[in-house]
Amino acid sequence: MQALLPLAETATLMPDARYGWLPVVMLLLIAIGFAVVNIAASLIIGPSRQGEGKSETYESGMVPFGDTRRRFNVRFYVVAMLFLVIDVEIVFFYPWATIFAPYAASSDPVFSGFSTVLLIEILIFVLLLLLAYVYAWGKGVFRWD
Repeated sequence: MQALLPLAETATLMPDARYGWLPVVMLLLIAIGFAVVNIAASLIIGPSRQGEGKSETYESGMVPFGDTRRRFNVRFYVVAMLFLVIDVEIVFFYPWATIFAPYAASSDPVFSGFSTVLLIEILIFVLLLLLAYVYAWGKGVFRWD
């Protein structure tokens, strides 16, 4: 029985895994509660008048004119796509930084060699992004004449 005593003591020292999820659940409850309270408050406090002026189209303070189905230049869409691509590519910097930081701080020569490889990889990645940007610039995507 005495041999089991250390196991029993260590088992009570380990935290319950359910308590690790408590901050996540609390954050979700606060976020959902915040959204519900804001929607309810806007329905209760906000004006509820209806009329011709409220149902009219509003476009940046200007009275709308012309056909709403007019064609746009393709460059607008290309710029939007470039923005999305670069914006999504930025997300790849976060995992890279979390992997790179411990290797860069290490004084072990093996790890410093690996940090050099990681640094070269991210430089190639950034250079490819810059190359795509320069290509789009050269194609006249960013000219607004």
